Amino acid sequence: MEYRFLGKSGLKVSALSFGAWVTFGDQVDEDVAGQCMDKAYEAGVNFFDNAEVYSAGQAETMMGNILQKRGWQRTDLVVSTKIFWGGQGPNDRGLSRKHISEGAHAALKRLQTDYVDLIFCHRPDYYTPVEETVWAMNLLIQQGKALYWGTSEWPAEMIREAYHIARNNNLIPPLMEQPQYNMLHRERVEKEYAKLYDELGMGTTIWSPLASGLLTGKYNNGIPKDSRLALDDYAWLRKKLEGEEGKHNIKKVQQLAGLADQLSISLPQMALAWCLKNPHVSTVITGASKASQVESNMKALQVVDTLTGEVMAKIEDILQNKPQPEFDWGR
Repeated sequence: MEYRFLGKSGLKVSALSFGAWVTFGDQVDEDVAGQCMDKAYEAGVNFFDNAEVYSAGQAETMMGNILQKRGWQRTDLVVSTKIFWGGQGPNDRGLSRKHISEGAHAALKRLQTDYVDLIFCHRPDYYTPVEETVWAMNLLIQQGKALYWGTSEWPAEMIREAYHIARNNNLIPPLMEQPQYNMLHRERVEKEYAKLYDELGMGTTIWSPLASGLLTGKYNNGIPKDSRLALDDYAWLRKKLEGEEGKHNIKKVQQLAGLADQLSISLPQMALAWCLKNPHVSTVITGASKASQVESNMKALQVVDTLTGEVMAKIEDILQNKPQPEFDWGR
């Protein structure tokens, strides 16, 4: 396993990590979830990602139970949660001081831990002043309930605002962002955030590296009945896949699968390795509904060097979606 610094901090996270999104509580039970975490841990994964909204808290409960049963050394782990959607009450969602405090404490109880290493603001809250959120996150860290805080899918300017509020008030600024990033979705990570890596020292813990399963190739010939997209909760994603953009992306995936075959690697491994090639990616969060999937995904680290400059150029020829750099008025 390769370990990378999370942004400008001294914290090291495994280049490949494991998350509970979609699968825990929705597709797999605790036994299967435990088997998946075992394979990840055996491969050297130290970062396990979660959120209060995943399966309405059940994902955190399952992960907490598994961690307790395994008895892994807590200092060897980097555990996260994300706060925003905690329930249906008027103060059970968003990034107010009240919900951040209550949501974090409820998550710690479900995870059966005294603290999380990373806590994220799961989405931007346009109704709560950024200053209130920054102070609330700083307080959690002062209380020892979290060690680092960050954002997920925040606009770059909002991240800058939070950073400068923290700096101007001698508070702890956000360290990391958790955006979607994959071969088919790259604009924000490669363009919008481009200046934040050096300016703020921001790290990234990217999610959906396989584009919700599209980059596994399993949807190339339709939607299998046993896949997540066949579930009622994912009807919106199924509809998107069946639209014009989805059909266009499937054609790209079919070409990418052909290239992966030529390289004698799997398409998911190539997609994960492609994400790992980006120096601004601190860790790639993987998910799985089977232990065998975890084993296969972990092998992506072994094929990073296979993606030479020539291969990366072939991938770009297929994708045709490389973001254009912003015009620099100073040139």
